[in-house]
This record gives sequence, structure tokens and C-alpha cells, in this order.
Amino acid sequence: MPLFIIFTETFLTERDKQSKWSGIPQLLLKLHATSHLHSDFAECQNILKEISPLLSMEAMAFVTEERKLTQETTYPNTYIFDLFGGVDLLVEILMRPTISIRGQKLKISDEMSKDCLSILYNTCVCTEGVTKRLAEKNDFVIFLFTLMTSKKTFLQTATLIEDILGVKKEMIRLDEVPNLSSLVSNFDQQQLANFCRILAVTISEMDTGNDDKHTLLAKNAQQKKSLSLGPSAAEINQAALLSIPGFVERLCKLATRKVSESTGTASFLQELEEWYTWLDNALVLDALMRVANEESEHNQASIVFPPPGASEENGLPHTSARTQLPQSMKIMHEIMYKLEVLYVLCVLLMGRQRNQVHRMIAEFKLIPGLNNLFDKLIWRKHSASALVLHGHNQNCDCSPDITLKIQFLRLLQSFSDHHENKYLLLNNQELNELSAISLKANIPEVEAVLNTDRSLVCDGKRGLLTRLLQVMKKEPAESSFRFWQARAVESFLRGTTSYADQMFLLKRGLLEHILYCIVDSECKSRDVLQSYFDLLGELMKFNVDAFKRFNKYINTDAKFQVFLKQINSSLVDSNMLVRCVTLSLDRFENQVDMKVAEVLSECRLLAYISQVPTQMSFLFRLINIIHVQTLTQENVSCLNTSLVILMLARRKERLPLYLRLLQRMEHSKKYPGFLLNNFHNLLRFWQQHYLHKDKDSTCLENSSCISFSYWKETVSILLNPDRQSPSALVSYIEEPYMDIDRDFTEE
Repeated sequence: MPLFIIFTETFLTERDKQSKWSGIPQLLLKLHATSHLHSDFAECQNILKEISPLLSMEAMAFVTEERKLTQETTYPNTYIFDLFGGVDLLVEILMRPTISIRGQKLKISDEMSKDCLSILYNTCVCTEGVTKRLAEKNDFVIFLFTLMTSKKTFLQTATLIEDILGVKKEMIRLDEVPNLSSLVSNFDQQQLANFCRILAVTISEMDTGNDDKHTLLAKNAQQKKSLSLGPSAAEINQAALLSIPGFVERLCKLATRKVSESTGTASFLQELEEWYTWLDNALVLDALMRVANEESEHNQASIVFPPPGASEENGLPHTSARTQLPQSMKIMHEIMYKLEVLYVLCVLLMGRQRNQVHRMIAEFKLIPGLNNLFDKLIWRKHSASALVLHGHNQNCDCSPDITLKIQFLRLLQSFSDHHENKYLLLNNQELNELSAISLKANIPEVEAVLNTDRSLVCDGKRGLLTRLLQVMKKEPAESSFRFWQARAVESFLRGTTSYADQMFLLKRGLLEHILYCIVDSECKSRDVLQSYFDLLGELMKFNVDAFKRFNKYINTDAKFQVFLKQINSSLVDSNMLVRCVTLSLDRFENQVDMKVAEVLSECRLLAYISQVPTQMSFLFRLINIIHVQTLTQENVSCLNTSLVILMLARRKERLPLYLRLLQRMEHSKKYPGFLLNNFHNLLRFWQQHYLHKDKDSTCLENSSCISFSYWKETVSILLNPDRQSPSALVSYIEEPYMDIDRDFTEE
């Protein structure tokens, strides 16, 4: 029972004089009395308007820097409102329309719903635990979606839902939302963009270990659990959205809409007024207002923003006759929208319906649309001050401009990764260039290039991939974008190695740029180094021309030593390059060609990798830095690289030699059995992990050009329990040090 019912109004009034409750308990008592089922709610709305400013002032203080000036800040009004049952009462009032009396449903005005939502949100902002309590009311959360049918309450509802879903332990299922398809289909483009903020929470896996830092053991356990439980809520929600007619098409239109095509001045100013009275967007508005002031002073254009509630009869803010909306405000507006839309498209691209989404994204020309926006919006030149949110700096990842770039690069990475649609990143002239490269090299043209629908590719002088390469080469050494740029370009090269793709990038100076970053700028960032090593490996693999270019750039022993120092500083970061060079060396040694022979005799890197002591050093360290319990998506490549070295040794009938050398290295380190026991356990896990995952096995086969059956055979030979076998690991582990049957879950 709420506290305001327990006490009389007289008692509450007397107590209020001492405790300074601002009359909130009495107002709640009146609100309860005037909000019964047969009320016309007129008096109820008046009371809400008395309560609202008492809470909004505290919420405004919460979202400004003023709260940082005091060590302890309390918000008594919102606390008292919640303590006396105000939150539950407002939930009850909002949900009155779900109650039928004699077959008729009750109705409350949009204005009253708006006041209730505003008060609830302000309470969530200031009082700990309120949002979590609301999140536990699943019927209320589902009901909130129905309030988004009205434009007057849409923004308030969406913001409250977003906060609630952010703390909800169990993900909501969109298929439980009444008339979801009709709801979303009736959104205008502005509403749909804002709705994407909610979708971002509902379609992303909550904590399933998809991050590179989660162990593969944990991932495998989660996958087994998921198989027994069926599709996750996120997967169900993705399917629900994709079943809505025209949903992906509208997202593509939003993502590729030019600033000039966006919402007109009047509609935009109306939304800004709503943001002004809606605190969740206070930081965004702060940035927009500063930009407006800067450009208004510069352009002699003025915009008059009224105080909350002050508007003309048509609901629009007062504007001068000569009002001209500053261009930077329009741009910021589009950036905020596109952020959310690109994120949703990116998640859908990585989901179970990936091929369906890929087909639709291609059909609706997302890629050529983004290409047309690249210079003017996505990677435009700007003044830093105009794009920084309140309380942040221009290098902060929270900056909308920076976040948009990163989200754009993540989308390109997901779009290109192991999919033939990656050639849509080129224009017609560039596709012709790929064909010419294949013709000149006298090799078959890539089938995916031949099958590319030329009406869906980029237009203009440069395709999206070429534009990305141009900005990548101009990026400052310390830029955080380098990692994402390298990942996006590398995804274009992933899969079955294509000589034409490599040459296309080599001709644009990509290899020299990567080597400059690794060697001359002596990059220190581990993430950037790893992405550059991975990209360099894909760019050089099996490509004689790439190795010639490498040798031409790394033309002194001093440069080569710096390069080796970077490789050896962290094998987790560089092992993919080591793998690609090792595979390339093996192929070159089996080719009879003057050009190849010349590269083999001159290239420092190939000569270095060809030495058995070098290979053994890499092999020992690769096995030593990983363990079953610490394997992640990021470092499992070390295990596969060690296997590549041993598979190539097996081809040359040198596998027993390599195992014997590993045994000697163990003894020299005074740890007999430690390395080989660890490797045995790693290979047991490898069998468990890869033999049940078709995608991973395909990736291993395509990237190495070694059949997966040979991978499996090699692992089986190494795990042979026969101690008489010269190629079995157990033959090189002395009996006293044998420890090969440990359960993976032990630790």
C-alpha cells in the first residue's frame, strides 16, 4: 500500500512543514483521488503539472556539470515522490486504457500521458533503483510500445523505454508487442531513426561471449546451452523486424539520405523544442545549441529558442522571419540518426539472416548511397569545436562524429567479410581494372566479379574502398581510426586469396603505407599493430609482387630489424603475418619460375622465415603463450599458426624432427613436458571446437589453401596415443611428466 494512503492529509501537511517535502505527498493523495476509473482526468492533469516542475529541476541539475561541484548531491523531491508511491501510481494511471469497463476502454489524453512519462523519466534519472523496478514490470514495458503510436508522446516514450531496456535483466521479445508491424510501418523516418535506439538494445546479444575477450570454453558452453534452448531473444527480435515489409529498405534510405533531403526547418525545430524539454537529449541539444550560436554569429542568422512550453498555436517555436537553420545543425541531426541506423544494419548483417540482409542491402543500394555521402558527411572536414558533446573532447569516442566513422567502418567490415557482395564497394571502372589484372596475369577472372550486378555498384570517380584507402593513408599516426580502417580493408581480402584483389590494393600504395606505420612511425598501439599485421598478411599471401615491394621498402638491415622487433614484441598480434609468410614460402619453394626464384633469393623476410631455428622459435612461443582456459577468438589464431608450421613440416616428412626439437627446447628451459602437455590439451580442444563448427573449418581451409581433411589428419596424428609413433606428441613426453588427460573445465 502506498504511503500517501496510510496518512491523512492533515498529518502530511503538518509533517511537510518540518521535513520540507514540497507538498509532494499531499499532491499524490489528490492525484490518487482524482484518477479513479470514472474520473475525467481533468483535475488529475492539473496536479501532474504541479508535480512535474518539482522533479524536472532536480533532473536538470543531474544532467549538468553543476552536480560535480559538490561531493554529495541529493534529490529530495524525486526521492519523496518515489517513497510515497508516486511511481506505481503513474504506472497505474498510464495503463488505465488497458482496462475495459462494460466493453469500453478508458482513454487518457496524449498531454496527460506525456506528463506522466516526463515525471517517470525524471524520477528514473535521479533516484537509484526506479528504472530497475520498472524493468521488472514486463506488462508495463510492453504497454509503453503502444504509446509510440502518437507523435506527441513518441519521443518521451522512446527515451523511457531505452533507459528501461538498458537495465532489464531479460531481453524483451518484440513479437510480444501488439501490432509491431503496423506500429513500425506507421513511423515517419524521424521516428524510425529514433526507434533504432531501442532496437539497438533488443537485437544485440546481451552477454553471450561474442566479445574477443571471452574464452572459447565459455563460448562453447553458451552455444551448447543455446542449442538446447532454441533461438535467443535477440535472434527472435531480428527475425521479427525482418518480417516487417519495407523495414530494411527504409533503414537504407535513412542511412543514405543527404542532409538536404532531411527534415525541413520547421519539423526539425519542433523536435529540438521537444529535446529541450526532454532531458535525455540535453547533451545533444547542448552541442547543437553551441553550433547554432557559432554559425548564427558568423552568418548573421538568428534562431530564437523559447522556454519550455512557449509555442505558437501550431506548436512550433517562435522563429524570426529570416530564420535560416545553420548547416552544421542539420549535419549533426543527420549524424545522430545515422549512428543508430548503421548500428542496427550492422547487427542484422552479423545475424542468422545474414544472407537475406545482404541481398536486401545490395538491392536498396546502401553501399553506393554511403559512397555519395563519404566526403560531405561521413569523412568530411570539420571544425572540432562544432562536433564535441558537452563534457567531452574532440578525441573522445563519445563524439557523434567519431562514433559515426567507427560505426561506418564496422558496417563495411561486416559487409565485406567472406561475402561476394564485397565487390559492390567498387565502381564500374574499378571492376574493369580487376578484370584487366586477371587478364594480364593470365589467370581466371574471379567468378564473384563476373557475377556482380553492375547496376548496384558505386558510382562516381571512386568507389567506397578506394575512398577509404585515401583517408587511411592520410590518417595521423595516433588516430584511433587506424584500427577500424585496417579491419575494414582486411575484410575485403579475407576468404579465398585473390591475386587481382591484392594487386588492386598494392597499386594504390597500401603495402608501403602499412610498412611506414609499422617501421618508420614505430606504432606503439597493440590493437593498431595487430590490425596492420593481419592486413599485411592478407595483402602479401602467395603474392610474389607483394614480396618484391616489401623487399624494396625494407631495403636495409636496420629497417628489417625494426620490423622483426615489432613482430617479436607480441606474437598474438603478429602471428597471422607469420602464418601467411610461412604458407607463401612453402608455395614459392614448390614453384619453378624465374620471378619467384629471384624473390626467394633476395627477400630478407622469406630468408628469415625459411630457417628452421626461426620456425622453432615461433612454434615454441606460439604454443607457450596460450592455454585451453585462456583461449579466445583473438588468440586462437596462435594455435592455428602453430598447426600450419607443423602441417608444412609433415608435408616434407619433417614432423618428427620438429617434435624432437620442441622436446629439446623444453629441456633447455628446465621444464620437461610442460610445453608438449599443453599442446596436447590444446589439440584436444581444437578437435572439440572445430569439428562441430562448419564456418570456422571453411575459413581455415580458404585462408591456408590446405584442405580441412589435412588439418584433421595432422591433429589426429599428433594426438595418436601410440608412444611408438614418431609423429605422436606422447612419444616425446617422458612418463614422469605425462599430463594429457586433464579435463578442460579444471583449473
